[in-house]
Amino acid sequence: MNPRRLHARAPLAAARRVRPSRARRVAQRGTMTVEFALIFPVFFTVLYAIVSFSLIMLAQQIMTLAAEEGARAALNWTSNTSLQSALTNRGNNACSAANQLTASLAKLAGTAITCTPTSAPCGAGNAMQCINVALTYNYASKPLVPALPIMQNVLPNTLSSLATVQLNPENIQ
Repeated sequence: MNPRRLHARAPLAAARRVRPSRARRVAQRGTMTVEFALIFPVFFTVLYAIVSFSLIMLAQQIMTLAAEEGARAALNWTSNTSLQSALTNRGNNACSAANQLTASLAKLAGTAITCTPTSAPCGAGNAMQCINVALTYNYASKPLVPALPIMQNVLPNTLSSLATVQLNPENIQ
């Protein structure tokens, strides 16, 4: 017997032994369908959670930017008769600016985003006046995307953002 010939046939013989029989292939026909049916709900839930939390983070970032811009708008000078009216007017201007920036989010959510301006003494020895701009969005009542039952416990009930600006009382009126 020629050793070269024997060596050349060895891979073919090994390949024949590895091939599954026809009966075994027929028995495994539905396994991919069963595996897909088991994996798809998990994959879909993870994908849906990623989208949901991304939209929540987007809404939070929009509200943070709006609160910051509202606080900056409170720095704009307006003529007033008293310190209290000046603080009230600046707080109203702050909420007006914040509401302009959150208008697209409020329209998308189908609900209003609440803006609350407050003023209080602050700084060393309460020598300054601070205006706080607080934005609140009740996410539980009007979510951006409906929550899956499995995710309702981990989603926030409210989204809120707060920005503060410090004003010198000499420059307020």
